[in-house]
Amino acid sequence: MTRHDRNMSDSRPVIRQLDEAAINRIAAGEVVERPAAAVKELVENALDAGAGRIDITIAEGGKALIRVVDDGCGIAADDLPLALARHATSKIDGSDLLNIRSFGFRGEALPSLGAVGRLTITSRVRGEDAAQITVDGGRMGPVRPAGLTAGTVVELRDLFHATPARLKFLRTDRAEAQAVAEVVRRLAMAEPFVSFTLRDASGGEDRLVFRADAETGDLFDALHGRLAGVMGRDFAENALRIEATREGFHLTGYAALPTYSRGAAVAQHLFVNGRPVRDKLLVGALRGAYSDVLSRDRHPAAALFVDCDPQLVDVNVHPAKTEVRFRDSGIVRGLIVSALRHALAEAGHRASSTVGTATLGAFRAEPTAGARIYQMDRPSAPLRAMANTSQAPGFAETATPSARFEPDPTPETPEAGPLGAARAQVHENYIIAQTPGGIVIVDQHAAHERLVYERLKRQMAETGIAAQALLIPEIVELSAGEAAQLLEAAEDLARLGLLIEPFGGNAVAVRETPALLGVVDAQGLIRDILDELADLGDSATVQTRMDAILSRVACHGSIRSGRRMQADEMNALLREMEATPLSGQCNHGRPTYVELKLADIERLFGRT
Repeated sequence: MTRHDRNMSDSRPVIRQLDEAAINRIAAGEVVERPAAAVKELVENALDAGAGRIDITIAEGGKALIRVVDDGCGIAADDLPLALARHATSKIDGSDLLNIRSFGFRGEALPSLGAVGRLTITSRVRGEDAAQITVDGGRMGPVRPAGLTAGTVVELRDLFHATPARLKFLRTDRAEAQAVAEVVRRLAMAEPFVSFTLRDASGGEDRLVFRADAETGDLFDALHGRLAGVMGRDFAENALRIEATREGFHLTGYAALPTYSRGAAVAQHLFVNGRPVRDKLLVGALRGAYSDVLSRDRHPAAALFVDCDPQLVDVNVHPAKTEVRFRDSGIVRGLIVSALRHALAEAGHRASSTVGTATLGAFRAEPTAGARIYQMDRPSAPLRAMANTSQAPGFAETATPSARFEPDPTPETPEAGPLGAARAQVHENYIIAQTPGGIVIVDQHAAHERLVYERLKRQMAETGIAAQALLIPEIVELSAGEAAQLLEAAEDLARLGLLIEPFGGNAVAVRETPALLGVVDAQGLIRDILDELADLGDSATVQTRMDAILSRVACHGSIRSGRRMQADEMNALLREMEATPLSGQCNHGRPTYVELKLADIERLFGRT
């Protein structure tokens, strides 16, 4: 093995006190790893200052220029040098590191930026004159008078010019600019009552990249409007309002319908006390809430905000403050899972509007080089006579139809229902229903699969989960920590039909397993549960496996493709879909029906 030089001589090493410039450059490596991190710190400072408008300008992905202008309370001239000192902050007094109610609190961002770039701060406090201070590679200049009407302007040029090696680890200008835009969008979601603009001044241009004007109304209306601007109108149209409270934690936000899912976790935005975070506990809870309605290769879209007393969460566990630790993570996870599942159930049979849009997009008119004359445009006399006859009362078709059409409904046909009344079945798999405002196309197998699945789950919840006793208990050897962690969850696992007991030392005995699972690899199941406990703090492995089996049973027990259905059967299926939660998607997250509005259909035929 090669011995690496660790910058030490063979003689006895000498302990040295690093100078302030070196300390700040080291700190900058943690706080400011890329331009997006610098933008995040500066925008958060502006929000802490009470800004109502924040304008950000970057150039060359933020490497050449980052400028943040706000209309906040400003910094007094006498405080400017102190603002550039490490661990100097106006956010906390240091007496209680758990009572943090601001974005920033460490006092590291500004001195770190000044240590690795050319930093200029111009600020004005109401009733005082504006002042300016400059820091270049850690060397601070004097405070000088400046011209500014209000607020603060922070300008950072030539990021990492004092540590040029760091520049080699940055990505392309385009990639860095995209990372900056993502940071600004996430902060804009957290503050819907604040206006944001992001401009790119690369190459001497002044291109508007992102703009979000301050929203009005109550919190939910403002948040909905802001999410529509940031995440798109499609998300806003297909998102469910979330609001729930549990033991001091308050959850708000919006979560999309399962049929509005994504191929990657790019539309998941999580906030704790207004702070954007990337926390595996929250991501796991979000994933768990959708586990019953999405396949593993699809990801939910959501913007969720967890608010609580600062004493219940520690935000001082990561240099970039993107991770948090909850005092009781189980409460938070349970709150998210239960609130989302309740909202999804309340949505009933509703499916994403984008499904219908995609369907309309699949229709394409036949391209034409010019106006064609079809035979129907110049019919012969016999054809004209046949046309007149076909429109006369009592005319009956003699040709074999390509699909089965039901007769006109009787007055009792429930056409007023959300999914309308069945009119036809095509290809022995798709039900065509007429609604007052359009048509609905239902995949009969997928729809019935969800209905049967929900019925089986209700039965299991009502009658309990049957357990099967093992003739010979299976002994699983664990580490001391694993055994303690597993036995702590034993009571919850027993309710799911998995009975485990201590067996001396660090071993556990598996005495009963859920009957629904059939023959079980107990050791493998225990290992999976332990992995989930270590990752998320609790385990849904057993429940997930049983749900998967119920899903397979429902698939085999549902109406098969190719079966002809009578009108009463089709209408009964539609009515049950309307009464069953989550019936808008099958067990794998695919839509069970597509709705097309009459106006959209008319546009396809040029009737508008």
